[in-house]
Amino acid sequence: MVAKIVSGRSIRGIMTYNEQKVEKGEAKMLMASGFATEIERLNFHQKLFRLEALTQLNSRSKANAMHISLNFHADDRLDAGRLQQIASEYMERIGMGEQPFIAYEHFDAGHPHLHIATVLIDRDGQRLSTSNIGKERSEPARILLEEKFGLVKAQGRKLCIDPYLKPAVYGERPTKKQLASITRSVMRDYAYTCFAEYNAVLAQFNVNVDWGFEDSVMFEKKGLVYSIMGDEGRLVGVPFKASSFYEGATMKRIEKHFEKDKERRLGYMQGLKERIDSVFDRYDAVSRATLLKALTAEQVALVFKQNERGLVYGATFIDHRHRVVFNGSDLGKGYSAKAIVERFSDRDEPRQF
Repeated sequence: MVAKIVSGRSIRGIMTYNEQKVEKGEAKMLMASGFATEIERLNFHQKLFRLEALTQLNSRSKANAMHISLNFHADDRLDAGRLQQIASEYMERIGMGEQPFIAYEHFDAGHPHLHIATVLIDRDGQRLSTSNIGKERSEPARILLEEKFGLVKAQGRKLCIDPYLKPAVYGERPTKKQLASITRSVMRDYAYTCFAEYNAVLAQFNVNVDWGFEDSVMFEKKGLVYSIMGDEGRLVGVPFKASSFYEGATMKRIEKHFEKDKERRLGYMQGLKERIDSVFDRYDAVSRATLLKALTAEQVALVFKQNERGLVYGATFIDHRHRVVFNGSDLGKGYSAKAIVERFSDRDEPRQF
């Protein structure tokens, strides 16, 4: 079992994501805890009201919501009853058992998995501590539950876990809904320190954001336009202005992230460098395609910036595991675009150990 925990600023966004999955038949509500009535009788707004009522008791707390995914191996055989037991016991063991929460079973991946929506403000208006929750509470809970329910152990294995956010696909759903969902999630969950880094993350999910030309009115007024990218990066469908989304993904809001996210991402820098180094250490010579594929297996995307002549002048690393973004040179000289390109070979030579 693999547990992923993301603290957020909007329980509405978390609930909307899961409820839309239910509407599409890609998920079902598995259980709810802490609601004073049968959850099946409640509509979306009634469910949301119960959770938002707690967040409103503490307006000072920025991160007041939590989105948890519990991912199981494809070989795990889990019926609804057992999934309910696992969800309840997991929440209890990470200290969230007294909080109201809703668990959804999702069917949009090749492995069984749950999503749990809850809030971090208790009934007294106190913000629950989540410091080191992954290492100190979630990890021990994972190990115990794997043993208790006979689950395939995550330790020492590579479980195939799909990204929590799927790329936009033109025509699959209304364009505006896809753009709004992806921009909201990226703004909320990723740590980036400049517009180029924000843009690089969106491109991972087939979304393009345009600021206009330097002498344009749109550029001067910091207007943004979002579009879906199709094959080979071509823009498809109708573009939408940032202000047209609920909680608009405007430049003004994006810029608020830059300074605070510099500090937020620092705790993940060394771990990211170690994962990158571990990939290079497997080869005496490595091609560009092989490196990118190996990094992807480590949940790291490497995005190169190229000019019109195809010359590489920049590199951006996106850590999808911890949702942080670094310019290559920010990690160190050895991670700059120039240093990485110089290490590329036209063949692969795995290192012999």
